[in-house]
Amino acid sequence: MTYRVLIDPRAAKHLESLPKPVIPRIDGVVLALAENPRPVGAKRLRGKLREGWRIRVGEYRVLYRIDNVAKQVRIFDIGQRRNIYR
Repeated sequence: MTYRVLIDPRAAKHLESLPKPVIPRIDGVVLALAENPRPVGAKRLRGKLREGWRIRVGEYRVLYRIDNVAKQVRIFDIGQRRNIYR
């Protein structure tokens, strides 16, 4: 069961602004979401403002939504933990 991974422009912009050593690690996690959109360590977001899931990559977070009908994972934000939830 392979999902298509889509990255929103905002998330792509944030990814490009991250330190160079971190980018390959995040790329690997994002690509792995195609095979398993709910890997070990993924958590559902709580609260009224955002729906979706998050996965931790060191001090960074990848926020995404899963569409099981269309078989898509949409990355909507990437950033440091201290800034991502604001």
